[in-house]
Amino acid sequence: MTGETGGPSIAVVGAGGVGGYLGGRLAAAGHDVRFLARGENLAALGRTGLRVRHAAGDWSVRSPRVSDDPRDIGEVDYVLLCVKTWQLPAAVDALGPMVGGNTAVLTVQNGVEAPGQVAARVGRGRVLPGTVRIVATLAGPGEVRHVGDPAVLGFAEWDGGVSDRVKRLREVCRDASLTAAEPSDIWAALWAKFLLLVPIGSLGAATAGATVGELRSRPGTRRMLLAGMREIHETGTALGIALPEDAVDTATGLMDRQHPDVTTSLQRDILEGRPSELDAWTGAVVRLAGRAGLTAPVHEMLYELLATRAARPATHG
Repeated sequence: MTGETGGPSIAVVGAGGVGGYLGGRLAAAGHDVRFLARGENLAALGRTGLRVRHAAGDWSVRSPRVSDDPRDIGEVDYVLLCVKTWQLPAAVDALGPMVGGNTAVLTVQNGVEAPGQVAARVGRGRVLPGTVRIVATLAGPGEVRHVGDPAVLGFAEWDGGVSDRVKRLREVCRDASLTAAEPSDIWAALWAKFLLLVPIGSLGAATAGATVGELRSRPGTRRMLLAGMREIHETGTALGIALPEDAVDTATGLMDRQHPDVTTSLQRDILEGRPSELDAWTGAVVRLAGRAGLTAPVHEMLYELLATRAARPATHG
């Protein structure tokens, strides 16, 4: 199908930090983008548009196409599924009116299980496993705060192939000033991000919000981070993921180059008493290690600490 602009039509499900940024870039470049949003964010997008704040310069999309009804969005060529993992079931339930015979659904969730969860509902042939590298949060209704470098979006077919629809979406991304990575192995790319992010987020939450700078500079917590990375590397390798032998070294280098004040969404959500991606991050390491016939003692401990905390009523003051 062809969008209203003559190019592909794109639905963005979840207009938070990541979805707002990606969809905003695409819309600002003149592409046919339709946001599925809700609540105050929906109202703000319809009333004043989308605003993205960045130290290098702010930008906006004045009148984005937005609705809380998938039927208003209609069938599209691509769906960018930008919700958090705990929101996936409801988001997938809403896909029906947006998915036609040739629609591709791009998953960009943190973790490694989301593509399979979506494929179980819509079919593996419709899913483009993907990964995004960006620091973007919803600062308020209709307003995204972007920190650091421009987004890097990588995706491929389930088998790692580069089909016409993958090439077309990569071209659209580049036209919108989004870096479209071309991973040689999309599953190794997903696991490499998982390997970096999960130990930092889990330990950051367990230490009541320590920043990456604090975690990497203390000898004890640094050893825990590296041990956690090795657990994920061993698990992925045992499950057939072609992670490079130096993946832990590469992740350590990336960690050491992060701004010292960086924290993760997992620790922020847990500390503020919001629903979190604990099960998809730390819990997934424990599950997948068990599936591979291994143990993951660092993540087992962190998961139990954090699950206990998350189960308790939030306290304030």
